Amino acid sequence: MSKFKKKTNTQTNIPTSALPDIIFMLLFFFMVTTVLREQAILVEQKIPQATQLQKLQKKTLISYIYIGKPKNTALYGSEPRFQANDALITAPDIVQWVNQERDMLPEADRGLITISMKVDKDVKMGPISDVQTELRNADARRVLYASTGKIYQD
Repeated sequence: MSKFKKKTNTQTNIPTSALPDIIFMLLFFFMVTTVLREQAILVEQKIPQATQLQKLQKKTLISYIYIGKPKNTALYGSEPRFQANDALITAPDIVQWVNQERDMLPEADRGLITISMKVDKDVKMGPISDVQTELRNADARRVLYASTGKIYQD
C-alpha cells in the first residue's frame, strides 16, 4: 500500500470561452491609444544634424511649419514652399495661420505658442528669413529649428 498514487494521463481542459473577449479588449485598447500621423508632408524633408539638442516638454503648444522643395514639382514648381498643417501657404498667409493656431490653444497658453520650423537642409536662407519676418509680424517670438541628433562614430 502506497500513500501516493501516480497520476495517469489526466488532461486538464483550459477554458477558452473568455478568449474572444480578451482579444477584442486588446484590439480596442490598441485602436484607441494609437496616434496616427496628423499631417501629410507635401515638401521634401532632409533635416540637418545638430550637436546640441534639447527635447521639448509640452508638445501641445507647438505648431509646425515645413519648408522645402515640393514633392509634386510638376504642380508646384521647384522653388521652396511653406507647408502649415496640410496645406501649402505663402509668406503673407503665415500671420493668419499663427492666429488660427493660437486661437485653438487654451487662453492661458496662447502667449506660449511655439513655432517649430522643419527646414530641408538644401533650402537657402531667403525663404527662412521671409518666414521669420512674418512670425515677428504675428508676434510669435518662440521659434524652434528642428534637427536630428548627430551620429558620432568612434
